[in-house]
Amino acid sequence: MRFRPLRLTSPEEATSLVAPDLPGHMRAIVFDAIGDADVLHEVTLPLPRPVISELLVRIVAAGVNPIDVKTRSGAGVSGAISAFPSTLGFDFSGVVVAAPYEAHPFPVGTEVFGMVAFPRSGGTYADYAVVPALSVARKPASLSHVEAAGVPLAALTAWGLVVETAHAHEGQRILIHAGSGGVGHFAVQLAAYFGAHVTTTGSAGNQTWLRDLGADVVIDYASTRFEDVVGDVDVVIDLVGNVHDDTGTRSLTVLRPGGLYVMVPTGGWPDYAAAAAEAGVRATSFKVTPDGGVLATLGRLLESGAIHVYVDRVFDLADAAAAHRELEQGHARGKVVLSIGEG
Repeated sequence: MRFRPLRLTSPEEATSLVAPDLPGHMRAIVFDAIGDADVLHEVTLPLPRPVISELLVRIVAAGVNPIDVKTRSGAGVSGAISAFPSTLGFDFSGVVVAAPYEAHPFPVGTEVFGMVAFPRSGGTYADYAVVPALSVARKPASLSHVEAAGVPLAALTAWGLVVETAHAHEGQRILIHAGSGGVGHFAVQLAAYFGAHVTTTGSAGNQTWLRDLGADVVIDYASTRFEDVVGDVDVVIDLVGNVHDDTGTRSLTVLRPGGLYVMVPTGGWPDYAAAAAEAGVRATSFKVTPDGGVLATLGRLLESGAIHVYVDRVFDLADAAAAHRELEQGHARGKVVLSIGEG
């Protein structure tokens, strides 16, 4: 795959450091304590200020992810939240309104998508957010902001799982659990793109859709035990863990000797490593890396039509609690997104 160098802004394109008429305050969805979805509420906060190499971005849309729900309820990265109230949200699509210097690669007015450093900084359920410049890429022109906001965390996670960890290649056999979810639907597409034979689990209603994404075999988890029909796979990418029907434990039985089990959900199966060693297979957990260079590559794949993002539901910022309840149902196809501002 060809990688293009980062496009630098020419002196003729140099712009001001800050967009005119920025407000002093912004809307944000916060939570004051751990709890159910009803703890999320709207407040007015001072506009955050970027420092050194950070960008200030006006958020047009923000992705809603399972890690958000876990964090709000006391798991996820909740232990790293230093103070309440806290604003959730990792990924976004929006417009740069403050840049570190005039000739920056992402000058004021650039449409970008990426990830913030939550919980080290404020999240993306807000009108504005401070963003590390190395964690963004230019928004693909063919995607709306709502579509682009559904990409960064899920697609970067899928890339890390499929390309950097599983090293997907022609003839490799990969089993992906929960292929119809946010990360899963990207993982299925990327594994197929790189030539792997893809088996995935999903509901009966998603069978045709998952095949259209590139899955060779789709197993209805409600009617079929995957271990009864699959075996000798090289890699299992587990987006479920043992939180449901011992999916992780059962996955070890379908791997070939020395195969790789990849555990993704935070807290999904604390004892996976010991169990994998006993079963004679390799195992690793995984955490997403907010890499703007990889995100730019994913953007080119999206532009070319090689992969697609599917947005299931869109909620207004004020309805963030409803978006969390939707994710908690566990049946979202692809991504849930918050619509926040004008594109």
